[in-house]
Amino acid sequence: MNYANYLYIAIRAAVDAGKSIMDIYTDPEADFEIERKADNSPLTRADKAAHHLIANALSVTPYPLLSEEGSEIPYEERAKWETLWIVDPLDGTKEFIKKNGEFTVNIALVAKGVPVLGVIYVPVRRELYFAADTEGAYKLKDVDCSNQPSIDELKQKAVRLPIPLAHQSIVVVASRSHQTEETTAFIENLRKQGKPLTLISSGSSLKICLVAEGSADIYPRFAPTMEWDTAAGHAIARAAGCNIYHIDEKTPLSYNKKDLHNPWFIVK
Repeated sequence: MNYANYLYIAIRAAVDAGKSIMDIYTDPEADFEIERKADNSPLTRADKAAHHLIANALSVTPYPLLSEEGSEIPYEERAKWETLWIVDPLDGTKEFIKKNGEFTVNIALVAKGVPVLGVIYVPVRRELYFAADTEGAYKLKDVDCSNQPSIDELKQKAVRLPIPLAHQSIVVVASRSHQTEETTAFIENLRKQGKPLTLISSGSSLKICLVAEGSADIYPRFAPTMEWDTAAGHAIARAAGCNIYHIDEKTPLSYNKKDLHNPWFIVK
């Protein structure tokens, strides 16, 4: 299948959602209206606004939507979905609340458990990562939210991933908010292999993007995540020649499982 049309729809949805998030983020009078979900994770007005905007934009496609902020859908129903959208309207809500800028909009198209298309938009930096199996992976800086260029124009302006970057050391990216003992032990084990090691901390799905673009070599994640946290980044990583594996470093993550939690994983 040629995914160019769906990729364009997803890009427009992500950028428009990012704009709605920034309207709230930059308003000095705005009340984020922070609530707590059942798992105690935060939910804000920006999460809800982005979800509704993306759901509306993707409704023109023939595929159903699984969104972090959507209603819970029984597995018996989801199991019939061969192709679906998996979306995190605001990934990094904690980073949004802290106002450190490290939050993203994540949109993925998944076919038979494999992410085949992904869009990650970083609203504060106006940076866009986008990829599809049929198109390759790209990064675009200084996105003009008021303009609507074609997919071909976007690709012409963007940089193809991975970007060839020479590292003098092993560059490891790790979570800013979810560092665990297991992650520390994994990094220490890499350090013992003799090559110099550089550690970068980052929030949200940006960590996967750093590996996909070539800025980092590996991202170990030994802490809980959900499918919508990784699906878009996984599609971008795959199109850039990387993958997200179980900790056996051989088996790729799969999606639309009965349990939407991801296992521990390694991006490389």
